[in-house]
Amino acid sequence: MRRLATRILMTLSGRFLLLTVTFVMLAEALIFVPSIARFRLDYLQLRLEKAQIASLAQLATDGILTPELEQELLANAGVFNVVLRRDDLRQLVLSSPIPEPIAATYDLRQSGPFDLIRDSLGLLANPENRIIRVIGNPVQEAGRLIEVTLREGPMRREMLDYGLRILFMSALISAITAAILFLAVQRLMVLPIRRVVRHIQAYATAPEDARLVITPTARVVELRDAEEALQHMQTDLIAALRQKERLAQLGGAVAKISHDLRNILTSAQLFADRIEQSADPAVARAAPKLVNSISRAVSLCEATLAFGKAEEHPPRLTRFALRPMLEDVADGEGLSPETSPACLIDAPPGLAIRADAEQLQRVLSNLVRNARQAIEATGREGTIELSATEDEADWSIRVGDTGPGLPPKAREHLFMAFQGSVRKGGSGLGLAISAELIRGHGGQLELLRSDEEGTEFLIRLPKSGGLDSETQTG
Repeated sequence: MRRLATRILMTLSGRFLLLTVTFVMLAEALIFVPSIARFRLDYLQLRLEKAQIASLAQLATDGILTPELEQELLANAGVFNVVLRRDDLRQLVLSSPIPEPIAATYDLRQSGPFDLIRDSLGLLANPENRIIRVIGNPVQEAGRLIEVTLREGPMRREMLDYGLRILFMSALISAITAAILFLAVQRLMVLPIRRVVRHIQAYATAPEDARLVITPTARVVELRDAEEALQHMQTDLIAALRQKERLAQLGGAVAKISHDLRNILTSAQLFADRIEQSADPAVARAAPKLVNSISRAVSLCEATLAFGKAEEHPPRLTRFALRPMLEDVADGEGLSPETSPACLIDAPPGLAIRADAEQLQRVLSNLVRNARQAIEATGREGTIELSATEDEADWSIRVGDTGPGLPPKAREHLFMAFQGSVRKGGSGLGLAISAELIRGHGGQLELLRSDEEGTEFLIRLPKSGGLDSETQTG
């Protein structure tokens, strides 16, 4: 039973139920305090009115009432004595023995709202049946004031009875209001939310089944917006999954074709090598072009197969000095400050980074090779610059050149396989694979600029995350 109650309170409608009851009871409590103060004021004023009526009977008979009738009048008024003040004369009209001293005096003529609330709460908290004096204004202006003495016990009992009735009505109103709100929330919010959840769960089991796409039906604007957003997401995801499946099938077919084509081209390459040795001048002139074309075709097949396998291992992070790697990359491409194009390296000798050395060298080699080829294609001299810096969060490596810049179409699809190639005959896989390797480090490869003054790439590697520092150092 306790678990069931806890489960209900954890639901949206259960929390609305609890909040409704709480707020209604709080509102009733705020109403109860001034109401109970008003009840006490009305009670005392009624005692004063009855006492005034009893005193008028005494005054009308010129004080010839019998003691028994006087006691009956006082008992009917619920007081011990009555004092009237007319003009400056204070007159004890009705009286009876007071069994104990007067504990407190309350002047209703000078009591404000806060005084009445304080006195009412004090009476409820004090169980003693004290005798008090009450002063007020007579009705119909029959004098300057009227004063009575009475016990608090009867008034306290009636106040408690009145308060219990208010609390009972408050609880009843809270229960009815909470039940109505609970049903309204169930119908307007909880049921539509559950419907969305059921659609999500059903769609997760079969994401390609278009029949499971939700149809917006909610009348609440926010819930309908959520259903429409879910509908668009499901529709787009179905289209993406279908496209992915087709691309996967196409990729498998391309891999098989590339494999067979590579074998065919390899055989053709052997024959082309023999043709180069021909004594025929025309054949000798055409043979190098044929060999280069076949070599590019073989390289494209091998790159396609390597990309399709996606067998890159996760980066094995080690700490190493960066400048020697930059120098090795430049040497591997036959570049130095004296060559054309010239290669300049600006990296602190003590700068050490944490990365997979093999993968990072592949990325840098690809960027430097692309820069060299871009400059050589112009037939002019140029410069390639490799620089590195660090801050508190990242290591940054820049690869810039003074080449002709990238055309707009290449910049648009720069890191997309088979689409970002600039060089004629290129596959466009180099930058796609490089970006993938850098993402595997938790970093980012981005194009900073590319215009008529050259191109600049930025590699950003984060210092935080990954393995603990003890396991990251080699």
